[in-house]
Amino acid sequence: MQRRTRNIICIWVIFGGLINILAYTILYAELGGDAKNGWKEIIHDDSGNRIEQYYITGHFLRAGTGRDRAVPQWVWIYSYLHSISLWPTQGAMVICMLILARPHIIATMTEGSWIRGPTFITIVITLTAVLCSAFTILFTIQFVTELLR
Repeated sequence: MQRRTRNIICIWVIFGGLINILAYTILYAELGGDAKNGWKEIIHDDSGNRIEQYYITGHFLRAGTGRDRAVPQWVWIYSYLHSISLWPTQGAMVICMLILARPHIIATMTEGSWIRGPTFITIVITLTAVLCSAFTILFTIQFVTELLR
């Protein structure tokens, strides 16, 4: 792939990631939290019917009615999935930023440095990919477990 094409793709990935984080932040503020911090409650009415209630909780935002907010199932699912999407989004953004900054990092971190530029880039990209993948998998497992409960 040509360098120019790669750089354009990286810029679009970074731009898309920023849009995702901005959308998450706006929706978090609007809802007063997210489903990852909330929970699903199962109650039974007088006739023994199972009723599921979904709650969104915010750590730093409080709605006018309090800290927890009951929401429809689709809002809870969407909020949880959007929370999961932040990990791969952030990982892709960091990796793209490193790819764009690679020539400068290599030029700056020469043989006199404690670590060479290419080695540094490889280590940081690998750590970013592993950590973001692990958290994506962890959040997904928690989501499926909570949904099937």
